[in-house]
Amino acid sequence: MNKKKIINDPVYGFISIRSELIFDLIQHPYFQRLRYIKQLGLSDLVYPGAQHTRFHHALGAMHLMGRTLETFRSKRIEISDQEFEAAQIAILLHDIGHGPLSHTLEETLLAGVNHESLSYLFMKDLNHQFGGVLEMTLQFFRNSYPRKFFHQLISSQLDIDRLDYLKRDSFYTGVLEGTIGIDRIIAMLTIHNDQLVVEEKGIFSIESFLNARRLMYWQVYLHKTAVSAERMMVNIIRRAQYLFHAGEDLPASESLKVFLKRNYTISEFTESKNLLEAFGQLDDNDIWGAIKSWRDNADEILSGLCNRLLMRELFQINLQLEPIKKIEIENVRKEVRQAFGILVKDATYLFSYGTVSNEAYVTNGQPINILTKSGLMVDIAHASDLPSIKAISKIVEKNYLCWPKNISL
Repeated sequence: MNKKKIINDPVYGFISIRSELIFDLIQHPYFQRLRYIKQLGLSDLVYPGAQHTRFHHALGAMHLMGRTLETFRSKRIEISDQEFEAAQIAILLHDIGHGPLSHTLEETLLAGVNHESLSYLFMKDLNHQFGGVLEMTLQFFRNSYPRKFFHQLISSQLDIDRLDYLKRDSFYTGVLEGTIGIDRIIAMLTIHNDQLVVEEKGIFSIESFLNARRLMYWQVYLHKTAVSAERMMVNIIRRAQYLFHAGEDLPASESLKVFLKRNYTISEFTESKNLLEAFGQLDDNDIWGAIKSWRDNADEILSGLCNRLLMRELFQINLQLEPIKKIEIENVRKEVRQAFGILVKDATYLFSYGTVSNEAYVTNGQPINILTKSGLMVDIAHASDLPSIKAISKIVEKNYLCWPKNISL
């Protein structure tokens, strides 16, 4: 069987699968599951074209990794065939630990467990299944490989993951402000002292990249309507978990029931292959199938939330820079309780409040370094002439309060 296939991608054109191992990994059920997990969660309720999946993104990132490594080779940076394949596999599998609706339900179905940790566990399991051929990939992912730039290509402020999702999310949402110059950025990347850097003549492309990321956060990832929809979804799952704990056996897939009944720690995932496999069968279909079943549930809070979300009758939302006052929260709680005739403790499911943050460029000790013509490495925040780049390096927080539209405040 010819496993060196070509895939037609709407963003980049033809994507080549370079090795039989990569083909076999793509065919694995763990990876095929990504076909059924939307990249942007519930953002299609705002941007109808945002139907792309983690599967699309993973293949695109693999393609960009190949292009980047070919660029390095053209600059006489030695990359072995084994390193080339391992790096492509690492970025291919970097999101394999995502749960249903991507980030939306991480705080409920997976409280305290991040998707990166689960991705690593899935990689370890695949390494075992494939006879240990992913050892170098695992080293890249956990940053234990001597050549540190490989990890930076997978996880940093200018990694391949971000290059693909900005390009892809902009394409599918139609938000042109998020467009970035992929070709120019890749052409300007190089390695200096084992670090991923950008040649000085690429500084304007990086400025554009950071500005695009900031705009995509506010216009797409943190769009107030998407935040409202996500909070409704979170409250639906929280209510379902409450009912399960109270002894009600809600209709749901067996895999979903596992995570509705209780939360698990990362050590429990590590110790139980059955738990990891159960999570490896969860996707968006489990969630939407359950919600369609729950819309007729006797519990009026659960059924009401499900019907509203299915009909796109979303919470109205107030998103602002100023903190939400405690009196405003209590006023909403009171109005919700009275309007729906429910107990105070149940009112929490019918409104939501909290904070979202735009972290367009937060270095955490890993800045985007510009390599000057004199051989110095300078943080983009200091190398750029634009004051906006320095501003982007600060976390911007906004506070939200959302509640049912039938309640006037």
